[in-house]
Amino acid sequence: PALSYTWIFNNTTLDVEEDSRRFVSQATGNLYLAKVEPWDVGNYTCAVSSAQAQRRVWGPPTALTLRGDGVMGEYEPKIEVRFPETTYAAKGSSVRLECFALGK
Repeated sequence: PALSYTWIFNNTTLDVEEDSRRFVSQATGNLYLAKVEPWDVGNYTCAVSSAQAQRRVWGPPTALTLRGDGVMGEYEPKIEVRFPETTYAAKGSSVRLECFALGK
């Protein structure tokens, strides 16, 4: 069944379409934040829903805090590509493949 992922920040649903710094992968459910700011500090909760099952569940909240020293260490660039070996699509349908590059 198709799953849909939403993130809640401090009890308010994140509107990632209006915020270019945040992205939710509908393939993995991961939330990506670019250039973390002090106002990003708080609790993040993932909600997964299935229209077919008519059900929605929430994960436990995850707290985001800023380090006082501002140092996160050096991270090697990392490219993640997670495609299935074969992707099937009906003629005329749309296909979405996701690729992410992470690093400093």
